[in-house]
Amino acid sequence: MARERKLDLVEVAANANPPVAKILDYGKFRYDQARKERQNRKKQHTVQIKGIRLTPNIGEHDLEIKANKARAFLEAGDRLKVTVFFHGRLIARRELGEVILNKFLEFVQDVADQENPPKMEGPRNMVVNLVPSKKSKKK
Repeated sequence: MARERKLDLVEVAANANPPVAKILDYGKFRYDQARKERQNRKKQHTVQIKGIRLTPNIGEHDLEIKANKARAFLEAGDRLKVTVFFHGRLIARRELGEVILNKFLEFVQDVADQENPPKMEGPRNMVVNLVPSKKSKKK
C-alpha cells in the first residue's frame, strides 16, 4: 500500500503488541519532529546564576544600588551568588564582610531566600547564594 501511494512505511511503536506502523512521508515526518523540538527549546526557561561582587568597605549608597540590581535578577527568576572580596589586609577583618552581607540580605529579604549561610570560599571570598523567594513568585 505504501509503494502504491509512493510513501514510506514507518514503524511508530515497536514495543507495542502488535507493532504499530504508519504510511507517511518520512522526510516530512522528520522535519515536523525537528520543528517541534525547536519550538519546545524556545519555550523552556533556563535558570542562570548571576553574580554580584562587594567589598567590605563599600558605601551605603553603592550597596543599595547593588541590592536593586540583585532584586531585578531575582524577580526575573535567576539565582544569585553574592561575593564579598577581601583586598590586602582586609582578610584579617572577616567580620566586616559578614556585616556587609547581612545589610545586603536585609535589602533583598522580601524577594530572596538564602540557600546557605555565608561561608568562606578560598582565602579571599565570602559567599552566600540566594534563590528567588517562593512568596514573591505567588504575587
